[in-house]
Amino acid sequence: MIVGDRLREMRELKKMSQGDIEHRTGLFRCYISRVENGHTVPSLETLEKFARALEVPIYQLFYDGENPPKPHDLPRGRPRDKLTWGASGKEARMLHRLRGALGKMDEKERLMLLSVASKMAARSG
Repeated sequence: MIVGDRLREMRELKKMSQGDIEHRTGLFRCYISRVENGHTVPSLETLEKFARALEVPIYQLFYDGENPPKPHDLPRGRPRDKLTWGASGKEARMLHRLRGALGKMDEKERLMLLSVASKMAARSG
């Protein structure tokens, strides 16, 4: 599910305009439009503003059921199978370094990295 589509759906269900959301959140209408059309990915803080404006719990922006989804049962302790990439050893160290590097990048750099990785994956597949 794309968050922008869900935001538009919820806004329309509540019979609100983008202008209404603009007044309730302080976000510009053009930004709201960009989010709803999938051109911009909002931060968690911005999603909280949307949830408050729509008067819904934040989980409803990601899930369209009546109740929040049940959490997945994650394995406790060390994983026993080799299916969990990055859970231990060299892969875990690489994943840790990658998370650190991504945390230091700004949004533009992350998007560029994602674009390069997508192109590399398309060539190898």
